[in-house]
Amino acid sequence: MTALDIFTYSGQQVRTVVIDGEPWFVAADILLQLDLSRSSLVSLDDDEKGVHTVDTLGGQQSVTVINEPGLYSLILRSRKDEAKTFKRWVTHDVLPAIRKTGRYGSDVDMLAALPSSKLLALAAEAAERAEVLQAKITADAPKVLFADAVATSEDSILVSRLAGILKQNGTDIGQNRLYERLRTEGYLCKSGSSYNRPTQRALDLGVFEVVERTVQGSDGTPRLTFTTKVTGKGQQYFNNRYATTAAVMS
Repeated sequence: MTALDIFTYSGQQVRTVVIDGEPWFVAADILLQLDLSRSSLVSLDDDEKGVHTVDTLGGQQSVTVINEPGLYSLILRSRKDEAKTFKRWVTHDVLPAIRKTGRYGSDVDMLAALPSSKLLALAAEAAERAEVLQAKITADAPKVLFADAVATSEDSILVSRLAGILKQNGTDIGQNRLYERLRTEGYLCKSGSSYNRPTQRALDLGVFEVVERTVQGSDGTPRLTFTTKVTGKGQQYFNNRYATTAAVMS
């Protein structure tokens, strides 16, 4: 159990706790600051979030907490204009103080009392960590932006286009191999007149749709054609299933 250190930013409560010498933030407070829903926590890696028991005025309480990398991942997802200002305040004020004293303090005398060598060491450490975290944010940005875009997309795409997107996101695959994998894993039919059309399972998942079109044959007779397309939900689904693991498909 650990006591919470409570401070405020823009009039809202933000609670922190030090676990094994590292600062963690109460997830509910960060989500409120960044205008994010609780579902945003799903995107965090397992080592970026957890549940911790803390001492409160009402007794012991289990709360969801996130560490520093988790905080930066959520800041990246936030559309709030003040997110960058909040990030700067945390990195330049809160985190250096927590690492030195084990708690947050708004009294500038706390830092002013430190030897100059310690201040320089803290500054160097903060700069190094910020550089590493910024590199991670930059590397993750295309996948985050892609996931946000297709989550609300109403445009369906061809399987060949999905293969291109997956390849851009690190999966070594082409159209034919993607078709083969989708058939093998039961998303597309394997034979007969339904070959390469979505299975009932895929339709139930909402990851594919069939576009019907009437064309005129060479003899002038109209005929119905079918095209399998990947929905916006399907693009996100297969990106999460294949691309984010950077799996090499053979």
